[in-house]
Amino acid sequence: MHYPKYYLAFLLVSYSITSIAIDQHLWLEDIDGDKSMQWVKETNQITQEKLASTKLYNDLYQQALTVLNNESRLPVVNQKGKWLYNFWQDKKHPRGIYRKTSLKQFRKKNPKWSTVLDMDAYSKKHGKNYDYHGMTCLAPENIICLAQLSPGGSDAVEIKEFNLKKGEFIENGFNIPVAKTRVSWIDKDTIFIGTDFGENSMTESGYPRIIKKWKRGTALSEAQTLYTASEKSMAASAYRLNQDSYSIDIINETTSFWSNKKFLLKEDKIIPIQLPDSANLSGTYQDKLVVSLKKEWEFNGSKYMQGEVLLIDIGLLTEGKGEIESVIKPNKTTIINNVDTSKHGLLITLLEDVKAKLCLFQKKDDGKWDIQEIPFPENGALSVTSVDEESGDFFVQYESFITPPSLYHINNKTLKPQLLKQQDEAFDSSKFKVEQYFTKSLDGTRIPYFAVMDKQTVFDAKNPTHIFSYGGFRNSLTPSYSGSYEALSGAYGKLWLERGGVFVLANIRGGGEYGPAWHAAALLKNRHKAYEDFEAVAQSLIDKKITSSKHLGIEGRSNGGLLVTATMTRRPDLYGAVICGAPLIDMKRYNKLLAGASWVGEYGNPDEPDMWNYIKTYSPYQNVKPDTKYPPIFFYTSTRDDRVHPGHARKMAAKMLSLGNKVEYYENIEGGHHGFSTNEQLAHRVALSYTHLWKNLK
Repeated sequence: MHYPKYYLAFLLVSYSITSIAIDQHLWLEDIDGDKSMQWVKETNQITQEKLASTKLYNDLYQQALTVLNNESRLPVVNQKGKWLYNFWQDKKHPRGIYRKTSLKQFRKKNPKWSTVLDMDAYSKKHGKNYDYHGMTCLAPENIICLAQLSPGGSDAVEIKEFNLKKGEFIENGFNIPVAKTRVSWIDKDTIFIGTDFGENSMTESGYPRIIKKWKRGTALSEAQTLYTASEKSMAASAYRLNQDSYSIDIINETTSFWSNKKFLLKEDKIIPIQLPDSANLSGTYQDKLVVSLKKEWEFNGSKYMQGEVLLIDIGLLTEGKGEIESVIKPNKTTIINNVDTSKHGLLITLLEDVKAKLCLFQKKDDGKWDIQEIPFPENGALSVTSVDEESGDFFVQYESFITPPSLYHINNKTLKPQLLKQQDEAFDSSKFKVEQYFTKSLDGTRIPYFAVMDKQTVFDAKNPTHIFSYGGFRNSLTPSYSGSYEALSGAYGKLWLERGGVFVLANIRGGGEYGPAWHAAALLKNRHKAYEDFEAVAQSLIDKKITSSKHLGIEGRSNGGLLVTATMTRRPDLYGAVICGAPLIDMKRYNKLLAGASWVGEYGNPDEPDMWNYIKTYSPYQNVKPDTKYPPIFFYTSTRDDRVHPGHARKMAAKMLSLGNKVEYYENIEGGHHGFSTNEQLAHRVALSYTHLWKNLK
């Protein structure tokens, strides 16, 4: 094997768990340094020669790209007045176009779209690549907007005011230089803004801590300061909630990833809102706040459940006048996954053993709740993609492991879903079945997982099997036609299932599949519970003879990258191959790298001796041993990932290579935390990943 020259010198270095103070690969944290970028280019080239030169890779790449550029892909639409808007990427528009059409046109098989913003043309005009990161428009007119444009796909964006009706940027409008800005409309001439105002204006996590009110026609330096958060907090933001009869302004200081302080801004006075710091504010309904509880709450002598949704008079929380009403409570197997608010009611998405249901809650004149379930196919995932504030009509996307994404339009009065669009099948779903199994973790907790396989699959312990999981940040993994890749829309069926593979989605603790308690069970000093759950799923697949260790591949991204490398170092005997994307790995330094300090609420602070004594038991970078054989691993990341530092993947790859392990590495120069900006880049990465799996698991 050929190694890049910059780590050849380290091949003879002896590593041990006790030598964590000496990091031989610290130089790889220099993101754009000449030495580190030379290492990236040379390591990328080795991976290119080993994986991308094969016929298998070429076949997988073409199949992935065909699916990604498929014209029948579901256009996810957002309704603004009479127009439906969609961001679309294809072969002609690799960086994408923001476009619009009418509902009447959209109902047609081949609707006519009008381009509003062309990101390829914009990038060409400005001499560098930009990604589209969204459009924040002033309701209800939805004419003036704040376009978020990301250089290279980073979280940091440049913001420019844009006229949606004319499809052009507004000269001398609101323009904000590149930063991790938080911005929202107050009225047509005023915005709330938190950005990089200069020295001491950002938190230690790299997000805005100062909130200002900026009026049109004035310099940003003249904007009125409203609130300053602690440097130790994660971020600060402000926004306006428009209710039926009046508007309220909210300031939010995110003190950690899972806690926040909320304030009412009234005539420039800041009034604390007496909500628990873990509660989420979903919006308003009938001039009351819609609040989702993440912990039990006792208030004015009454107790409310963890996971319960409440309707609360704002006056009760600021002046002690008003009422609290319970909307819905979770139970042992059913939790409230999401709440969408409008003046027409609350659209509440439920998960029953990880399978979605959608209900409309409307409060009638007599004070009673009318609750109606919207009929959708079972055993899938549902997401409300857009609600029309005027009519109350809404769009819902449904998909499952073997059902392509399908977009429904629901009339607020009839509540009968009308199928408008469905993506063409990327693979022959009639050949496959989906099973949901349950296994027990080390402490006896019941862990669900889905297995997608050919109906004729023989349980002979020889099936190549691919487990994907996440297990953190209250993120729920639900049945998805994309398998493990966002935007992949069924390509995993072609690249994996039709070639004889079994795909598994593991719903381990740390996620939100069974509500806030499911997440809390793997927080801080309980992080190992997520790894035990994952290992229990792997062992269950082996016990059922669906697969065996040498045929079992695992994958995770971001926090999931931490998951798969942690369990790889804990149980290297359990797996035949690993895919690790945009990962956290060096948990000794994670809080010092980019946005890492914002995740201390999830993992704990490694600078505290007691916490580090726990974290070091699983931190993958510190637990790689020189005398242990690890399964072949493929790392991928992005140079422009300004959320999870690429140094995590770089250092782990270099360290494992220096110890003689089988490592493949790919770093895309752009793409941000997602790791890609164009369909071609995603197809390349996916083809590399599946080539790695097939090469090692057959």
